[in-house]
Amino acid sequence: MSHSVYVFDAYGTLFDVHAAARKHMGAVGPEGKKLSSIWREKQLEYSWVRSLMGQYVDFWELTIQALDTAFALVPEANKGARDELLAAYWELDCYPEVPQLLKDLRERGSKLAILSNAPMKMMDGALKNAGITDCFDEVFSVDPVQTYKPHPDVYDLVTTHFRLYPEAISFQSSNRWDIAGATKYGMRTVWINRSQMPDEYADLSPSAVLKDLSGLPALG
Repeated sequence: MSHSVYVFDAYGTLFDVHAAARKHMGAVGPEGKKLSSIWREKQLEYSWVRSLMGQYVDFWELTIQALDTAFALVPEANKGARDELLAAYWELDCYPEVPQLLKDLRERGSKLAILSNAPMKMMDGALKNAGITDCFDEVFSVDPVQTYKPHPDVYDLVTTHFRLYPEAISFQSSNRWDIAGATKYGMRTVWINRSQMPDEYADLSPSAVLKDLSGLPALG
């Protein structure tokens, strides 16, 4: 079926979460890649743990906590670069195919939206830096439901707003766990497997797997 609404995860799907560390690799030192990897892992881990506890903490605060943990686990990294890394996270680069992909989808009349764990203040900075603010019809944050993906209440934000059944919406994410959550909710899911990771959650398979977003329009 042809989908009229395309919903994108933001961090890792549209925006490169490792761009901040890469930008300041000289200041961080040779362990910058390791630091960035742990930073991302802890950022997500903290969102899941807080959701399970029923204690909501703003995603930006979790991002700060995750970086501090990453520095503790990678003592070789220069902690003096902490403020630079946090500032850069507000202006992450989007992946190179993203602007053209969004333009192509809009030209054929599709509605575009973002569904992110991040608060609006974070997404506004990233969207502005990438020059794609005007490409989206809606930007959804988890703030109204006070929990994180993959809780079904998060995906429900989209279907409620557009007044559509889940299967009428195409959801794209680079996070396999996010794809599993959206699949369970009933959306058409497209896993953007940029890092060629092995598949997981065999009972919650995506509708399609792409190496990047450029092949999305061909799926319909």
